[in-house]
Amino acid sequence: MGSELIIQYIFSGITVGSIYAVVAIGFNIIYNATGIINFAQGEFVMLGGMTAYSLSLVMPLLPAVVIAVVITAGVGSLVEIVFIRSLKRPSVIGMIIVTIGLSIIIREIALHIWDEQIRALPFFTGTEISSITVLGAHISPQVLWVLGITGLIVAGLSFFFSYTLTGQAMRACANNRTAAGLCGIKTRSMVNLAFILSAGIGALAGCVTSPLTQTSYSMGSDLAIKGFTVAILGGLGNSTGAVAAGLLLGLLEAFSISLIPMAYQDVISIAILLIILLSKPSGLFGSRQAAALMEY
Repeated sequence: MGSELIIQYIFSGITVGSIYAVVAIGFNIIYNATGIINFAQGEFVMLGGMTAYSLSLVMPLLPAVVIAVVITAGVGSLVEIVFIRSLKRPSVIGMIIVTIGLSIIIREIALHIWDEQIRALPFFTGTEISSITVLGAHISPQVLWVLGITGLIVAGLSFFFSYTLTGQAMRACANNRTAAGLCGIKTRSMVNLAFILSAGIGALAGCVTSPLTQTSYSMGSDLAIKGFTVAILGGLGNSTGAVAAGLLLGLLEAFSISLIPMAYQDVISIAILLIILLSKPSGLFGSRQAAALMEY
C-alpha cells in the first residue's frame, strides 16, 4: 500500500468519522439531559439534508441550510413536548422504545414526502470533480467543510456547557434533575433545549455531508447505529470521547476496504459494539453511570 493511498484512506476515515462523531454528540446531549438514548437521532440528520435540498430548489444554498436546521430543531422540540414530556413516570427502557417508534414514524413520513429517490445538496464550494491535493492524495473541498463544521460544533458546545448559564443549568440537570429543580432551574425547558440542540446539530451534519454521501429517507437507521456505537465507544455523555471514538471507527472502516468488501463494512461497527458491551460497557472514556445503564 503506497503512501498516497494511506493518506487517502486517512482523510476518508476522518471525514466519515466526523459524521459519526456529530451524530454521537447528539446522542450524548439528550442522554445528559434525560438519561435516555434517542434512537431517532439519525432521522434528524436525514430531515436536515432532505429539507435543505427541497429549500435549495427555491432559494440560495446558505438560507436553505439555515432554515432546514431551524425547522429540524423545531421538530426536535415538538418530539419532546408531544411524546417525551407527556409520558407519566416513564422508565428509561420505555422512553428508548418511544424514540425507536418515532424513528420509524419519521422515516415513513419522509418516504411519503420525498419518495425513495436519492438526493444531494450542491457542493458548498467547488464542484463534484474539484479536488485539493494534500501529500499526493486528492480530497474534495467539501471534506474541509465537514471537518471545519465538526470542529466548530465541538468547540461551540464545549464553550456553551462550560461558560454559559444555560449550559451550566443543563449540566446541573444532567447531574441531578431533582436538585436542579430545587435550585430554581426549569428542568423541562432544559430537556426541551437538549432536544432542540440535538436535532439542530444533526440537521447541520445532514446538510454539510449531503454533497458527499447523498441523502435518502432511509439513511437515518444506519447513522443511528453508527452514532450509537461511537457514543458507547467514547462513553455515553462524553462528547470529547465521542469525537475520538468517531475518528477511530471512521479510520477502521476506511482501512478495512483493503481487507474486506465494502458490503461488509457495517460488520465492523456491530462487532465493535458487541465487544464493548461485553468487555467494557462504560466505553473508553465513560462513567460508571453509563456502564450501569448499559448493564441494565
